[in-house]
Amino acid sequence: MSGTFDLLETRSPAEREAALLAALPQQVAHAQTHSAAFARILHGVDAASVNSRAALARLPVTRKHELQELQQAARAQAGGNVFGGFCTLGFGAELPRVFASPGPIYEPEGTARDYWRMARAIFAAGFRAGDLIHNSFSYHFVPAGSMMETGAHAIGCSVFPGGTGQTEQQVQAMRDLQPAGYIGTPSFLKIILEKAAEMGVALPSVKKAMFSGEAFPPSLRDWFLERGVAGYQCYATADLGLIAYETSAREGLVIDEQVIVEIVRPGTGDPVAEGEVGELVVTSLNPSYPLIRFGTGDLSAVLAGACPSGRTNVRIKGWMGRADQTTKIRGMFVHPKQVDDIVKRFTEVARARLVVSGEMANDVMTLQVETPAASDALASRIGEAIRDVTKLRGQVQMMAPGSLPNDGKVIEDARSYK
Repeated sequence: MSGTFDLLETRSPAEREAALLAALPQQVAHAQTHSAAFARILHGVDAASVNSRAALARLPVTRKHELQELQQAARAQAGGNVFGGFCTLGFGAELPRVFASPGPIYEPEGTARDYWRMARAIFAAGFRAGDLIHNSFSYHFVPAGSMMETGAHAIGCSVFPGGTGQTEQQVQAMRDLQPAGYIGTPSFLKIILEKAAEMGVALPSVKKAMFSGEAFPPSLRDWFLERGVAGYQCYATADLGLIAYETSAREGLVIDEQVIVEIVRPGTGDPVAEGEVGELVVTSLNPSYPLIRFGTGDLSAVLAGACPSGRTNVRIKGWMGRADQTTKIRGMFVHPKQVDDIVKRFTEVARARLVVSGEMANDVMTLQVETPAASDALASRIGEAIRDVTKLRGQVQMMAPGSLPNDGKVIEDARSYK
């Protein structure tokens, strides 16, 4: 699989960064002017000054649950905006489709060619103009089917809208149409191939696949390779479209060219050091749905070095878990931001992790802190801060700098539920 979808993928990192930071103030100003939600969220922000990553990091993070709450609040009002004021489009020709994700959260689809920007990921998975793709993502309610179809059309591919379910009919369609490959979840293609084997039907044309929506571990990748299918994965959401995609190098996921990605400490908007696991926060340059510092709730980390495929954008390690680690302890919810609030009270503390242990109804809360200045006095002060912030008593465990695992966990629930 040689080549790239376009020249943007191989431009110098400096050229890319300059282009993104030049577009950023314009997008912030556009969001303030045309999105009622961001007019409120970014009230008082000088858009022209948001021209660096440091300036971007000072803006508030809007997380998915907040988007849902704002949508619900707006819809509860007479004549309220169904998108919570985030979308800049009105119903009609400029907004041909509306989708719904669980929640529900409603997402717009505009008229821009390859609106969700999926072509880049599909191309990286080996699909080329003239291919027929069997698309088994859903075409109703959620946008996944349309996301993939519009990306495939941008490459010049034809699409069979297989959707989900009806496994025997899926096998029959593949047998009759001889598609070049499949797009959908890896688990469903596995079901299709197993059903085809059970039916005694050969599907020799299906040589490539692009997966999303589920984990795609190396064991499953190898299972497909043994059956002649080279599968690649991408990371996308209904809110943002494509965020990152796998290449033939199979070393992490390359970030898309039209988003700005930050990795922040869970529960905060503070960027972490390169290589440290944290929450993916994405700023989209989509003018129709201009999400500024949108917290995905997913954990990942930046992968050092350049992609061997020749693509020059930053890579992430892929999905590494969920960032929302809110935990109920002794009947009260404790949030990652509360742990961060405690840490910020002490210059002696670099990082911390709240570990909840014990058996059900007998919770033990221990704050593990990395500090080069361990002392009983510091432990006592931190203990007071724990009670002040969480309204719960907790133990303090001093640890050497660098001792805590780099896994993005701020709250670890280690309780026994037997």
